[in-house]
Amino acid sequence: MAQSFEQYQRRRLISSYFSVVFSIFLVLFLLGALGLFVINSEKISNDFKENIPMSVYFKDEANDSILNAFDTELKNAKYIKSYDFVTKDEAAKNNPDIVGKDFMEFLGFNPLLNSFDIHLKSDYVNKAEIKKIENDFKRNPNISDVIYDKELVELVNENVTKISMWILVISAVLTFVAMLLINGSIRLSIYSHRFTIKTMQMVGATKSFIRKPFIKTSILLGIIGAVLAIIGLVVLAFYIDGLFPTLGIASDYVSLGIVAAGVLLVGIIITWLSTYFATTRFLNLRTDDLY
Repeated sequence: MAQSFEQYQRRRLISSYFSVVFSIFLVLFLLGALGLFVINSEKISNDFKENIPMSVYFKDEANDSILNAFDTELKNAKYIKSYDFVTKDEAAKNNPDIVGKDFMEFLGFNPLLNSFDIHLKSDYVNKAEIKKIENDFKRNPNISDVIYDKELVELVNENVTKISMWILVISAVLTFVAMLLINGSIRLSIYSHRFTIKTMQMVGATKSFIRKPFIKTSILLGIIGAVLAIIGLVVLAFYIDGLFPTLGIASDYVSLGIVAAGVLLVGIIITWLSTYFATTRFLNLRTDDLY
């Protein structure tokens, strides 16, 4: 009978520890993911900006020397991230839905134009700079048209500041919720030991002596939960890099190190504080209040 009760208590203790570790892991993972996003928000914003294409179309009269001269101009331009030259034949081949074979046979020629698909550096993807670049291109008499999504450029720049502000607000709220959830889990765990705490106190043990094993155990659980959260964040970083290779979040060891250190530190601090206050509460309770 005594052995059965001991096994029950052990299972209950393991279940309690698992609940605390899982709560810490879940909260710290979400907090770390948000931290990872905040640290890389500028990189994400820049990557999005640099993926907004600008297409420069040349007139049919533009010969190879003119196109090569423009190619050299782009190569030396400080605002160019990357560019590709697309011939009219390649454009027709890549866009069969725009120019069908029957339509080309009917016209007797390819109506598309030679073009350069340009991606600008993020610093130049704003209303003023991109308009200046567009006007510079249009001064070239051989250029037929310059096309880019003006509304998207304005929308991106207008919303970057708003998104950053909301991310900070969400981070603050999530941090507060994280503290409440972890604190609640640890308090429930210590609650099951309230009689042990009071018994030790009654036989003369000091408060610091009683707190010490509970704090050590909670910090250990906090470290385990934080390590699991860090592993989850590394997996998340590699997954994001698989979807968006240009971001390079997984290869940014400094950002990952900062987030990992922050997650570990938060895990230790919250578990230490929660355990300290929870044990103090039960130490200050009268014996009758334990029931």
